[in-house]
Amino acid sequence: MIEEFLKAYDSKITEDRIYKLWQESGYFNPDNLPSAKQKKSKSYAIHLPPPNITGSLHMGHALNATISDILIRYHRMKGEAVVWFPGTDHAGIAAQNVVEKNLKKEGINKWDLGREKFVEKIWEWKNKYGNIIIEQLKKLGASCDWSRLRFTMDADYADWVKKAFIHYYEKGLIFRGRRTINWCPRCGTSLSDLEVNYKEEDAKLYFIQYGPFVLATVRPETKFGDTALAVHPDDKRYKKYIGKEIEIEILDVAGSLDTPAKTKSKIIVVADSVVDPQFGTGVIKVTPAHDITDYEISQRHNLPMKQVIDERGRMNENAGKYAGMKVIEAREKIVADLKATGLLLKEEPYKHNIAVCYRCNTPIEPLPSPQWFVKMEGLAKKALEAVKSGKVKIIPENFEKAYFSWLENIR
Repeated sequence: MIEEFLKAYDSKITEDRIYKLWQESGYFNPDNLPSAKQKKSKSYAIHLPPPNITGSLHMGHALNATISDILIRYHRMKGEAVVWFPGTDHAGIAAQNVVEKNLKKEGINKWDLGREKFVEKIWEWKNKYGNIIIEQLKKLGASCDWSRLRFTMDADYADWVKKAFIHYYEKGLIFRGRRTINWCPRCGTSLSDLEVNYKEEDAKLYFIQYGPFVLATVRPETKFGDTALAVHPDDKRYKKYIGKEIEIEILDVAGSLDTPAKTKSKIIVVADSVVDPQFGTGVIKVTPAHDITDYEISQRHNLPMKQVIDERGRMNENAGKYAGMKVIEAREKIVADLKATGLLLKEEPYKHNIAVCYRCNTPIEPLPSPQWFVKMEGLAKKALEAVKSGKVKIIPENFEKAYFSWLENIR
């Protein structure tokens, strides 16, 4: 008797059964393929970008897995020795953040747990969600060689990461430097430019007297870290000051918080094309330790760095009597003291985008920090040549423009 068709397609019955047959065949592993055992067989491999164990897969993962699977199956059907290496990523701070949030729902603080117990919770999360991710990839029909599954914290894997790090360090491609970087005071970690989000904020623009200049800033609390003033080289208003050291009055950081006072200081004026003559008064204060653009200006003009905010987002000892205050608290007090001493001329409403941590939405504090960097010039040049020569094709072609822009301006 002919079995009746199901009234509706049931993916659970059909797809799970088919995938089980595929896995039982063992042919996702190229070592089991007859064609792969031939010495002349070409090899073809793809490494699955390991998904973070911070939750479930999203549409981006599905798209990547689908395209990779098409390529893997195509080359496998051509009789090549094909392997698709799967894995999952421990995701470091991101996984820690997710676990912290879940513990918070249960009324548990990670500090109360202690390091060892908290690490156990991280591993519990990995064992739960790492497996969910693998099962999701199987649901997509991904023909990975699961016998080669790796996790980025596996002992062997971690050992090879160390070997690779040493290899590139010895070749001069990895180096350590003290740079002004994106820092999240809440997560206690640095972030790449790609890990920074932006949100619009209603703020104030403060116009402050700096000797013969008036300049506008949204962050008066960083003024104790100023090491220069900058103007545009073509701005005729300020040409006579370029390269000169001028005397200015600043807030005195000594004494009591109850008695705001002024003191005199000297600061150099530099010319830099990054300055927008239309912003504020066309003069900016250069605070290399607390602004990435200012840091770049300091590198071009050999300016020193002076840090006044610490890794907790509080004013440090260089801020004198304001030390220990949170940034926002310090801003309010400093603005009040600038008014009291006559150094604050006016305030204006100002709408701007502020950088925030993509994990916890905390405002970013640019801070100087010793970090590891990859030397990109030579690598970027080779990657550019590969596409320009036609050896590598980007599809669709209109994405070439973004690719070139990124690699030609990489930091």
